[in-house]
Amino acid sequence: MFSRNSRQSHSSRGSSSRGSRSNHQSISQLIESLNTHRVNTLTELCRIERVAANASPQEQLAFQTPMTEAWTYYVNSNNMLNELRGLTRNYPFSSSILDDAKWRVSNDPASNRSWNRAWLVLVKMRDDQMIQAYSLSEAQKPEMWGGQVPDSSDAEQLAACFAYEWEEALEKMLRHWDTPPTTAAY
Repeated sequence: MFSRNSRQSHSSRGSSSRGSRSNHQSISQLIESLNTHRVNTLTELCRIERVAANASPQEQLAFQTPMTEAWTYYVNSNNMLNELRGLTRNYPFSSSILDDAKWRVSNDPASNRSWNRAWLVLVKMRDDQMIQAYSLSEAQKPEMWGGQVPDSSDAEQLAACFAYEWEEALEKMLRHWDTPPTTAAY
């Protein structure tokens, strides 16, 4: 289910019974934090995903549903949008892109290639070149210009600013994964 990440090796876990009991207890605590949505940032969810990738097969099975649900909650609860907007302070990330990307993932038969809805949504934005389309659409809105219809060159300049900052944020978020969190090659 989870791909192994090169940052942490499976053999680095302790083999003593006390270490094993402690490891099981920490795994239980991580799963509980996923189930209660106490963990709600991309960085923390990726950290737990790496722990799950290096867990025993039985522990990986225990992580499967909570991890999937935690990623879905992260995307649907506005946490993802808030993080994207935190990275795009000059030109706040458009919620319309995120909503469209979520819809596209939900209607994509290949979306079963990963348990990680956040990764699927980010990749969909990138692969479908959604930022380019939405940056121009947003820049042409009269509300961006005090209720006035902008001329095309002004709208294009603003769209370029949107696109640059939004692309940077998208790439920064995608860098959280050394390898794609996929269940099968695609």
